[in-house]
Amino acid sequence: MSDPTSEAASTATDENPSVRRLADWDADRLQALASEHDTPLYVVDLDRVRENCARLRDAFPDADVRYAVKAHTGQAVLETVREAGLDAECASAGELDRVLAAGFPGDRVHYTAVNPPARDLDYAVSAWNEEPGLTITVGAADTLDRLAERGYDGRVCVRVNPGVGAGHHEKVRTGADVKFGVPYDRAAQVVREADERFDVVGIHAHAGSGIDAGQLDSHRELVSRMGELARSLATPDEAGDATGADPVDLEYVDVGGGFGVPYEEDAPPLDLQDVAEATRSALGRVPRADTAADADADGAPTEATLAVEPGRYVVADAGVLLTTVNTTKPTAEETVVGVDAGMTDLLRPAMYDAYHPIRNLSGGDREETPVTVAGPICESADVFGTKRPLAQPERGDLLAIGIAGAYGYEMASQYNSRPRPAEVALEDGDARVVRRRETLDDLTRVER
Repeated sequence: MSDPTSEAASTATDENPSVRRLADWDADRLQALASEHDTPLYVVDLDRVRENCARLRDAFPDADVRYAVKAHTGQAVLETVREAGLDAECASAGELDRVLAAGFPGDRVHYTAVNPPARDLDYAVSAWNEEPGLTITVGAADTLDRLAERGYDGRVCVRVNPGVGAGHHEKVRTGADVKFGVPYDRAAQVVREADERFDVVGIHAHAGSGIDAGQLDSHRELVSRMGELARSLATPDEAGDATGADPVDLEYVDVGGGFGVPYEEDAPPLDLQDVAEATRSALGRVPRADTAADADADGAPTEATLAVEPGRYVVADAGVLLTTVNTTKPTAEETVVGVDAGMTDLLRPAMYDAYHPIRNLSGGDREETPVTVAGPICESADVFGTKRPLAQPERGDLLAIGIAGAYGYEMASQYNSRPRPAEVALEDGDARVVRRRETLDDLTRVER
């Protein structure tokens, strides 16, 4: 991985808190942006993205830190992450295309697809021909055959299913889901066979997304199992069977990311330093197989590098979604506050029952009242929060929905034929539009 800039490598300080709460955003600035650019509007703070990258590099100084691109693929964010010294982990051909366009060189790009379609593999191999340092992670022996059929013989990482999952919702607990990775009891054989055809450089596993402090035991168990597998691969296969007896020289052991952020206002943030120390301890020492070639200056065998893939942690608290109140409807049970943003703009509450903090930026000194904040989509799930205490909302008020930088715009859609929102980036005190608002014409532009 390229050396980070001095700014990105700076140690976290009191000016770089472990989480940025919704209340920490400048309400006047957000109101000015909404007035200028209309709503719904995403705002992403690139300075905060840079701070989060610096904190990760500080906690994992000897690890490869790879940004899980699917959290936010905007070019402005990707360029900021690249400049901050993080690598890029991509889950699709589209994400791979985006990171290359953002200036990531191939040796800082890792393509980790799940059941990749043929056209995606075609694109990945084509990209590898131009950028031979690119690494492709496979989650099935079948994918190795598909790569070989395309003439690929480059860097390969094998994704393992360790049987341990964690995360904020059952739909994102990947570590124990059979969809992801080679079964743990077959992993060593698949890796050894792959090493005969490709340049196997690593093994990979991922517990899930949004792991909080209460789930770190599962994360440690996953890391421990990966350490055991790596150590077994670094020694000759004593069975001497058809898998071959030669050790596999791993450059790295990738234990994924999934580091959670506190969405609830009173939830404590992860202690990233403790997480990093627990990860290193659980992994243990993983020697490089070719110790003669990979000895350090003192002649001691070198170790495989730890790799982590944070996504949400990099961008979640760097983004907010601004939305305008268009309807207030008192009912016998509650007051429903209708806004111009919906599940097409921020899907997580409907998809995962996810909590996002909400603030009435126009409320001033009004008394708080519990309300349901709902969007304009013809779905009962199109609700951002129920019984939320907000300064009494009125038509025309501006609401901010916080911790929306991860999987916000990324999961936006045109369902109900709704154009997707604009996005504004803040950096060094300036603001610029990095994604224009879609128009009704955009909805039919690709149709014939």
